[in-house]
Amino acid sequence: MGDSDSMSDDLPLLSRTPDAWGEAALRDTRALLSDHAYLEKKAASNALELLNRWPEPTPPADWTTTLAAIAHDEASHLASVLRLLARRGGRLDRTHRNPYANALRALVRKGSGNEELADRLLISALIEARSCERFEVLARASAEGDRELSRFFRRLGASEMGHYRVFLHLAGHAVGPGAVEARWAEMLEAEARILAAQAPGPRIHSGDGPAS
Repeated sequence: MGDSDSMSDDLPLLSRTPDAWGEAALRDTRALLSDHAYLEKKAASNALELLNRWPEPTPPADWTTTLAAIAHDEASHLASVLRLLARRGGRLDRTHRNPYANALRALVRKGSGNEELADRLLISALIEARSCERFEVLARASAEGDRELSRFFRRLGASEMGHYRVFLHLAGHAVGPGAVEARWAEMLEAEARILAAQAPGPRIHSGDGPAS
């Protein structure tokens, strides 16, 4: 699949990852997969946490079942990443840091009721959107030398695209479409700045600049 028919062309991200980032990240595939596993673990727990944080007074239709389905998907992805990591002689690192996600979560308007909930959903949508874009870059970068890995990342990219759309839709239940649109524009700008500030390395959300 070339750039012209990429799923990520439909994403509203304000920056794009060069293919050179994928080539660099794949130089340490085991470290990349370990980082990826932690992202799937966090995504599953995040969906479960949001499951019972619906807007008052009652959950919108399908709120709980939709988030339960996302949690199930992410747990399945985690198992797939761990199997792939083990087959390649790697193992999950004991500790993990994600300064990209931490910086995004610092944007949440805590204690503001439905606005806080909307922010959490929009940040989830941002992370899924960027992951979708990054998985497509990795799929292209590994297409010739590692077809198993390329198919794996392409399959997960399609799933992340679906999750991104669901989180964006749910945010509209929290504060209404108009408020979501304005806040989404702010967060897209913040996400591009935050990603640009990340250090390079074999991580899904690392920076794309040259290694120091």
